[in-house]
Amino acid sequence: MSKKLFTFTKKLRLSPMKHPFKIILLLSLLLASYSYAQNNTLSGKISSDGEELPYVNIYLKKNKLGSASDSNGYYQIKNIPNGTYTLIISSVGYKTKSVTIAFNNTQITRDFSLESDNSLQEIVISGTLRPVSKSNSPVPVEVYSETFFRKNPTPSIFESLQNVNGVRPQLNCNVCNTGDIHINGLEGPYAFVLIDGMPIVSGLSTVYGLTGIPQALIERVEIVKGPASTLYGSEAVGGILNVITKKPTSAQLLSTDTFLSSWGEFNLDVGLRYDVSKKTQGLLGVNYFNFQNRIDNNNDNFTDMTLQNRISIFNKVNIERKNNKLFTIAGRYVYEDRWGGEMNWEKEFRGGNQIYGESIYTNRWETFGTYELPTSENIRFQFSANGHYQDSFYGETSYDAEQLIGFGQFIYNKELGEKHDLLIGLAYRYTFYDDNTFATLNDNGVDNNPSIIHLPGIFAQDEIQLSDRKKLLLGVRWDNNSLHGNIFSPRVNFKWNSRDNSNILRLSAGNGFRVANVFTEDHAALTGARTVEFDGELQPETSWNINVNYVKKINTENSFITLDASSFYTYFNNRILPDYETNPNKIIYANLEGFSVSKGVSLNSNILFTNGLTINTGATLMEVSVTENNIKKTQLLTEGFSGVWSISYKFNRNFSVDYTGNIYGPMRLPLLGDNDPRDEYSPWFSIQNIQLTKSFKNNWEIYGGVKNLLNFKPAANSINSSDNPFDVGVDTELNPERAFDPSYVYTSNQGIRAFAGIRYTLY
Repeated sequence: MSKKLFTFTKKLRLSPMKHPFKIILLLSLLLASYSYAQNNTLSGKISSDGEELPYVNIYLKKNKLGSASDSNGYYQIKNIPNGTYTLIISSVGYKTKSVTIAFNNTQITRDFSLESDNSLQEIVISGTLRPVSKSNSPVPVEVYSETFFRKNPTPSIFESLQNVNGVRPQLNCNVCNTGDIHINGLEGPYAFVLIDGMPIVSGLSTVYGLTGIPQALIERVEIVKGPASTLYGSEAVGGILNVITKKPTSAQLLSTDTFLSSWGEFNLDVGLRYDVSKKTQGLLGVNYFNFQNRIDNNNDNFTDMTLQNRISIFNKVNIERKNNKLFTIAGRYVYEDRWGGEMNWEKEFRGGNQIYGESIYTNRWETFGTYELPTSENIRFQFSANGHYQDSFYGETSYDAEQLIGFGQFIYNKELGEKHDLLIGLAYRYTFYDDNTFATLNDNGVDNNPSIIHLPGIFAQDEIQLSDRKKLLLGVRWDNNSLHGNIFSPRVNFKWNSRDNSNILRLSAGNGFRVANVFTEDHAALTGARTVEFDGELQPETSWNINVNYVKKINTENSFITLDASSFYTYFNNRILPDYETNPNKIIYANLEGFSVSKGVSLNSNILFTNGLTINTGATLMEVSVTENNIKKTQLLTEGFSGVWSISYKFNRNFSVDYTGNIYGPMRLPLLGDNDPRDEYSPWFSIQNIQLTKSFKNNWEIYGGVKNLLNFKPAANSINSSDNPFDVGVDTELNPERAFDPSYVYTSNQGIRAFAGIRYTLY
């Protein structure tokens, strides 16, 4: 109310009964004054990079008066009282903007432009071997952060991947519970696993390498689906999985995570950042997992889960150098003692034929690092080395193996003008492998002959900026395998995006090349009663792949939505697959006299609501087939459909709930002939979990929940002839269906179980 009007009303001193007309006049003046004071209006348009932004929140901080932009980016706020206000403009996926505006009976028109929030644009390196934002990468890369894995805590990254669309942890043995990672239906040996970009997990460690990585030190996991042989060599046929560890300069000072399950599992993760000197920082991580509870819920006299005792120690050091040049070196040591078998097995029965057990001792060391050369040019040297030693018995079958791998590469990165980003690499890999099987015997079948492979290579990549919104990536690689000769691996990628990056289209094509090592990659060759046979000398596999990827980002009034759709097609020549069906008593390895095809479509969706609700879902529909002698069959242990989800809700800053799960369609399973009593296909099944988390102000966090809510378990007769594991008195040639066989496995035997844990973080 104005001063003059207030003075006027004071002087009137009216009685409502004596002066009704004057009272009405006064009320009219008051209303007019109020309306006049509320006549301020603010309007305009919200955009980003020239594109209108719908559903942007815009409000006055002082009184919360506000609005939201319409589908064309326009907004309007009416009836603003006079005064000076802080205006807040916010939208999920964009940086919040604050502006001070003074109102004094005016109508103001103001347009605002918002910047994309780079914190939501993850930096990835796996697709192109150089840091680039995820949306700008011409190669589609999926990123899964530490937060994602905390929604369903597990003892290893291997198990954590169960909620990643198109990626399935596959157990290979019902007794020893070893496993590998399937990407888009392709088995573990086709997936190249890296730690900080270095080829650490391969060969002997294919089935063990993803256990024992301290999860307290994992920053994120990057996944590229489809061949990446041009940059990473012959093993990256089906895709790559790159585990990125935290930087010593930015990691938490201390982080601990401990949990227990009602089955008796105990897991401890510890991460510690320390200073060696002013210019040298280190990061130490320890993982310890222990499970010693003999459980046989399906009453087959075999342990439902392998007993394990594992410790892993990880250390990473970063050294600051002149001109911000990088030097980082890391190392890891893993020791594991695991066994599974008949419930009354003891170590004294190891290697004997009285009581069946599979006992595996693993000793493993790794070192890797990056050194940027002190030159004006961007040149870096990356290196890794690892040794893997395995002492194991599968019943009476002994498998002692040793593997040493050394790797090094120089990478030169150079921008040529404004349109070319050139990357050139020189690589060399040395592999030594020896075991006590016939795979490392001379032709005479008596003398030992370890395998030694030299693999020098050179690769080049040119990222071409065709226009502001178009990129072309051309790459080529040449390797020379000392046993198999020259390997040539080209690829091409194309990317288009809309002006505001809300629409992204990627096209890619390339080929892959792989040399198989049966015993290091497939533990089904060692377990059970089947004998292994090679049909001729195994020749390298070759494959060609095409992929189409489309990403759509949608901003709404209350949410930010990302849709990520892909289609893929891979054609294999010379494919090497285990043949369980020609002879039920054997596993026959041979090059396919025909072809194999992996094709399908997948869709990921991510919805982030402003109210604290987050929904991540994914589904993959695929067909992986083998055609030989004009007969087409579905590949063993490959699902036609899979789906995953993760639904999280924050009730407030301190309390949240996570509901995660997956669902799989039927898979064709290996049988022991037509009379095998087990089903040829697995049923539809789903593994679902729920977790509650409570946070406290002093950086403590407790969590707990239930795993496998539906209590799904495979059939009780999954291990065939579990009552006679040494085939005593059985002629397996005449009666193959009576042979002992633990290779019929598609998921874990663990049923429903509770878990609880506690975390502490010190910054």
